[in-house]
Amino acid sequence: MSGPRITLVGAGGLSFGPTMVNDVIHTPVLAGARLVLHDVNEARLQRAARFAAKLNAGMGSPVVLASTTDPAAALDGADFVLSSAEMGRFKYWRQDYEIPRRYGATQINGENGGPGAVFHSLRSIKNTIGICRSIEKHCPDAFLINLSNPMSRVTLAINEGTKVRNVGMCHEMPIGMVRLGRLLGIRSADMDAKASGINHFTFFTELRDRNTGEDLIPRVKALFAKKVFDFGPLTTRLARLAFPRPLLGFLTDQLYTPLVVHMVRTYGLVPCSVDSHIGEYLPFAHEIGAFHPPHVELFAKFDRFVERLTTRVADTRFPLPTRRMGHSLEEVVPIIAAMWSGQTKRIRAVNVPNRGYVPNVRDGAIVEVGASVDRAGIRPDATPPIAEPIAGHIAKQVELQSLVVRSALTGDPGPALRAVIEDPASPREEAACRAMFEEMVRLQAPELPF
Repeated sequence: MSGPRITLVGAGGLSFGPTMVNDVIHTPVLAGARLVLHDVNEARLQRAARFAAKLNAGMGSPVVLASTTDPAAALDGADFVLSSAEMGRFKYWRQDYEIPRRYGATQINGENGGPGAVFHSLRSIKNTIGICRSIEKHCPDAFLINLSNPMSRVTLAINEGTKVRNVGMCHEMPIGMVRLGRLLGIRSADMDAKASGINHFTFFTELRDRNTGEDLIPRVKALFAKKVFDFGPLTTRLARLAFPRPLLGFLTDQLYTPLVVHMVRTYGLVPCSVDSHIGEYLPFAHEIGAFHPPHVELFAKFDRFVERLTTRVADTRFPLPTRRMGHSLEEVVPIIAAMWSGQTKRIRAVNVPNRGYVPNVRDGAIVEVGASVDRAGIRPDATPPIAEPIAGHIAKQVELQSLVVRSALTGDPGPALRAVIEDPASPREEAACRAMFEEMVRLQAPELPF
């Protein structure tokens, strides 16, 4: 039997495009798949196509590759669509981060939470809903896997504003297992874990050694109680020096985590993500730790580094050692493989509308939980209630989800303005919020839904 037709929208981007191609060609049950790369930027698309061709050739060409800038041609007959498209990512992210802070916002990142993320959400939802309209027209039975942030809000908009079958996917929970495993001296492959919450704000409910059955959460708490995790002046100075350098910066992001340690020590709760993500939802995040770097600059530098590297690899005459690369930590392609083959697969984290899966989170809100997947689809896990005070912070974010999505789907700026005013990281004065909102609308008008 021939494989599925998989369309990767935003394939020219470097955050997910190369990884998704790599994972498809390393999945035997998808041999024979037709993988269509789609992007509106011709130059980026052709680079991605050359890179994908080298990856595919290194594995003996198990899939058929195609590329096009035409959305109709890309989506026609697709069984699965992966979407990671975003317009003007770093240009607008700088605005999302810098402008609210100039008005007095305490946000530490501006990507998924805080007043800046309201605008990131509006832009992403507008773009993603446009992609969904094309799916409804050209491949209405396709299954969409959304990779675009802010994950909770974009996924809610897809579910409320379209008929497209979908799931939202993020790699934070698997990466969290790897990070904690390395600190504990245990391979993540030897760990079992469950977590629940909302995207970038999930907390481990179980963490066990697969071989011995040992509960590892007490070990994590004991580890973070040690003085080395106090993150004093010397550690902070080293983090400041390392962060501007792309590779060292990502290492610092994973290891310099005073906010994570604060959550473990104060509440006994172990976050899956690092400070730069969980801090977007906590009103006191800016008060914990002495260093909260602007992640937009780190990611912009890293993107340029990966772009140069990818271009060299794509254009070199030497073959890639694809067989040695293996499958990534991403759980996107395993979902496709399970739905296509019918073989049941456990997935650590999916973003879906809450249908009682998390009992004390509002029904319909987008929650992140584990799931089982097979040909019948995705079956999310039922999880214990979210502990306080996390449940209260999530309740506030759920309110903001609804406001932002309503604004994006109706074209009414009123709910978005209310979301800015009510965000815990916004300026305290409503007048400052209104002035900030008006400035952001003027700057980003072409990409906003109103």
